[in-house]
Amino acid sequence: MVLTGYVGIPVPAQAAPHPWAPLPVNECGEAGFDPLDRAPDPSAPPPPLVPVPPQIDIPIPVPQLTPVPVPDPPHDNTRIVADPLPADPCRNPCPDIRDTPEPESSDEDEDGAAPPESGSGSGSAAGSSSGSGSGDPVKLPRIQIEPEIEPIPIPVPGGPGEPPQPAPPPVVNPAEPGPVASPAALPRVESARLVEQVTGHGSPNRTDMRWQVDGTDLGLMWETKPGEIAVVFGDTFGAGWVPGGAGGDDADWRSNILAYSTDRDLSDGLRLDTMVQDSRCHAAELLGSRKIENWETTTIPTSGFALGERQYMSYMSVNRWSRIPGLWWTNYGGIAYSDDNGSTWVKDQHAKWENLFGLSRFQVAAMVPHGDHVYMFGTPNGRVGVIGLARVPKDHVLNKTAYQYWVNGTWAPASENLATPLVPGIASELSVRFDTESGLWQMSYLDSARGAIVLRTAAQPQGLWTEPVPLVSTADYPKAYGGFIHPWSTGRDLYFTLSEWDSYNVYLMHARLAPPD
Repeated sequence: MVLTGYVGIPVPAQAAPHPWAPLPVNECGEAGFDPLDRAPDPSAPPPPLVPVPPQIDIPIPVPQLTPVPVPDPPHDNTRIVADPLPADPCRNPCPDIRDTPEPESSDEDEDGAAPPESGSGSGSAAGSSSGSGSGDPVKLPRIQIEPEIEPIPIPVPGGPGEPPQPAPPPVVNPAEPGPVASPAALPRVESARLVEQVTGHGSPNRTDMRWQVDGTDLGLMWETKPGEIAVVFGDTFGAGWVPGGAGGDDADWRSNILAYSTDRDLSDGLRLDTMVQDSRCHAAELLGSRKIENWETTTIPTSGFALGERQYMSYMSVNRWSRIPGLWWTNYGGIAYSDDNGSTWVKDQHAKWENLFGLSRFQVAAMVPHGDHVYMFGTPNGRVGVIGLARVPKDHVLNKTAYQYWVNGTWAPASENLATPLVPGIASELSVRFDTESGLWQMSYLDSARGAIVLRTAAQPQGLWTEPVPLVSTADYPKAYGGFIHPWSTGRDLYFTLSEWDSYNVYLMHARLAPPD
């Protein structure tokens, strides 16, 4: 099983790589990942010539009828009360589940950060010893057709599913004016830096040893209650995962997981206190997915927020990833809720924005409560859509009929696909917050046309929004995406998570913003 498609960010004109530096090491001596584009180790011998492969496989899709029992089976909400982490951060909390790794030597690449083509190492050595130095003529590789199963889902009767939820009564809020505000001052970024690796092998959180989280992405955040932050990750893999993106055979795939953090000092990293677990040292999947391509490949969180004791999470049901980088197709965008502080979740059966003909808006949403409303910023599936805006009264979040969409200066009901683009250009993986210190809205997202994660600000959610200001360039951080703002950021110090595809893990970034003029 290999997932593809949640990548594909164009890299701008190639900048000079950063100077070589050794891989970061946590306090336990475990080497992590470095998402920066760096020059190779000057003391390392030159890599061997890559030999001509003996065989080139050409994948050919082969349709295969795949029975899919419907309705969806009930999600397994088994949960345990997690034991506290050991006082010694380097002690293995579950040695019966995961062996403590041997200490890593400095002269060998044992950090797990091998590039996606790490498997070519043995092939290169064998090829150079037997072929390149012997004077033998170069042999052309064999061409072989490799069948690749393309599921054709066929619904068949299944067991009992989740009980039906009663539909909320229709509520149509009348159209109201939604004028834009004067543009805010253009934000200025004084500096931006990588703070620390958050997840994966070699991270200070040691998520691989503590919760079987070796590879994951996203890391979107919201405040669950005063003093506590939820950190939600996307497709997650445990033992058996290897660097080079998402996926891997027998890699303990979970579509999404949730951690909690009470760390107030982000200047030295983001510490995770615990995760929602379904067994000892194992992070639980929150929102189930069928994991059947062309039906429902996975379920990805896109934002979260709290209203009183209830937590809400927007998500997208991914039908399939595209072979074209940066594109994917969703079934719908939806909202789930939790009444036990994020331990278990219920997908609301009516709060869904169906993806009709693959063109529907608000498939990838960022939702923010403010004042009397919750604002929903959304894009279509993939990375080539524009940003639309909707709002709903706080007591009607799960009632789709109560939403108003911002259309040409008016909050209009039942107009989701007419929503006026908030800003010119394309965007993906939105993160939006209201900064009480400055009284401004902040919005970050991946602008794949610019090859950067950018920041805009506005006095009102409907704008006018400033021009985009780059926070992170994909020339410096190849294949970076995300950019989810930590809710405890300020008008001067913006902390956000960044994902990087090849190492497929999450990093904390810090941008220092200049004071307004």
